[in-house]
This record gives sequence, C-alpha cells and structure tokens, in this order.
Amino acid sequence: MADTKIRQCIIVGSGPAGYTAAIYASRAGLNPLMIQGIEPGGQLMLTTEVENYPGYPKGVQGPEMMEDFRQQAERMGTEMLFGYVTRVDFTGPVHKVFLDSGEEYQAHAIIIATGASAKWLGLPSEKRLNGSGVSACAVCDGFFYRGQELAIIGAGDTAAEEALYLSKLSPKVHMLVRSDKMRASQIMQDRVHQTPNIQVYFNTETKEILGDKAVDGVRVYDKVKGEEFVIPIKGFFVAIGHQPNSIPFKDWIDTDEQGYIKTIPGTSKTNREGVFAAGDVQDKVYRQAVTAAGSGCMAALDTERYLSAKGFH
Repeated sequence: MADTKIRQCIIVGSGPAGYTAAIYASRAGLNPLMIQGIEPGGQLMLTTEVENYPGYPKGVQGPEMMEDFRQQAERMGTEMLFGYVTRVDFTGPVHKVFLDSGEEYQAHAIIIATGASAKWLGLPSEKRLNGSGVSACAVCDGFFYRGQELAIIGAGDTAAEEALYLSKLSPKVHMLVRSDKMRASQIMQDRVHQTPNIQVYFNTETKEILGDKAVDGVRVYDKVKGEEFVIPIKGFFVAIGHQPNSIPFKDWIDTDEQGYIKTIPGTSKTNREGVFAAGDVQDKVYRQAVTAAGSGCMAALDTERYLSAKGFH
C-alpha cells in the first residue's frame, strides 16, 4: 500500500547515525520519517557498557544510550516507523522506499543509515557469551579486560590492528588464524610478529568458547597436528569482518567491493542526487558510535542544504 504523502526526508536506520540525523533534520523543520529497521538502535543494542561516548561520565549501557537517542529524536518531532526496507526506487526526483510490509513511502531526500553487521563464527557459545567476554570490537570493549589474557580471531588488517591494540592492554594476546597465513598487509603482519606478547596460531579452528556466565577459555583445534587444546582467556574478540547493510540500495548507489556505500569525500553525498549515507554503512575505517553520530549530523545538514537549493524546504 502506498503512502501518497511526499515527505521532505526519510531516514533509513536507527543507530547513532540515524538518530543524530533525525535530531538535526527535525530541528531544521524537515519533519523526517525514520524507518527503524530490524534492530532499532543497531549494534549498540548488543553492547553492554559504553565508556567512550562523551557525555556519560560514569558510562552507559548500549541499549540505554540508544533509548536516550530515540527519545531525543522523538521529542524533536521525528516520526518513527517500525519495519525494514526491502527495495528502493531512486529513478526520479521523488525517491521511493518499499517496506517488508508492502508499504511504499516517498521523499525528496533519503538518508541511508543502516549500519554494518559484524560477521560471527556461528557458535552457540559465542552467542551465549556475547557481551560477557565475547565482542566484535576490541577498541570498544578491550579496556574492560585490561590485565587479562585475551584471544582474537581473524587474519586481515582489522584483526592485526585490533590484536596490536589489545597487546597494549593485555599481558598475552592469542591470535587465532584459520588458514596457514594472514591476509593482512605485510607491514601489519610484521608489526604483529614483532610484538612479543602476541602469539599467532596458524591453521587453528575455534571449536567452543568456554565459560558459564563469563568467558574463561577457548577450545581450539590444530588442523596440522589434529589435536584439540584449551587456551585460558577472559576475553574473546571476533575480527573476521563486517557486512554493510547496503543490499537494498546497491542497484542504485555506488558501493565498494565489500558493499560499503561510497560517499563524496568530506560529505555524506552519494552518486544519486538527494540520497545521502551516514554511519557504518559507509565507514569501514572507524566504526565508532561517536563517528557515526558525527556523520549523521553531516547527512542532515547536507540534506537540508539540498532541499533548500531545490526549493523543497
């Protein structure tokens, strides 16, 4: 069913980028409609303690922070709609989005803030202990495990960077690589191998993360020796990549080889006029709540200027 009202702005996604864009767009009088997505609040809904976001001197639970963001956006006048976008039509000056419910909404401008989802191993113990020692962000959560032995799984540049970050907090970092070599750039591999408290395990498969209410070890399988053994740890970090949530837009918007939306440097503008992108769906470098919020602000300001120039605002 189509909603015949043509809005000034639709925001797709409801993490830090989407909510910040909504706050700014609402204050600018754009009357935005936010389509919240499958997981309103985004990845922070899976995060326990957040200590690195300004304004929370005692820290805050991820879901609590996203509730604060939501309430602020609503108070400013953002219209919230639960649902997720399955496809879009960006053919003309009026952009169309189609929801899983079959509903259609139209707007002169679209802000895509759908985020990126961490790739997981798929182990039941990984899911059970997520937030209790299992994390997909060493920069976000490593601080909570300082002074403890840690493990990280991954073989690319991100895994290498996060292993090096953890090595500054931990007496011993166990880096688990599933194949016989790392995929990271040579300079990153060299840095890992030259760091004395990082031990790299090649041809190693993670079988189970151990612990009742918190992580206390990981059981791994050495594919060369054909043996299983346990590494005692207190934190397990998954760094096998992220998947940007850009699939509904890829027929219309330029993306890189990994699916991250390309924006014009220094802006939130995409290759499609009137379509903007913010947050982790276009950021594979920083992936922090505070940088996502900043890019959401940029997207709202870019949207306001676009609509003003076109005479829609």
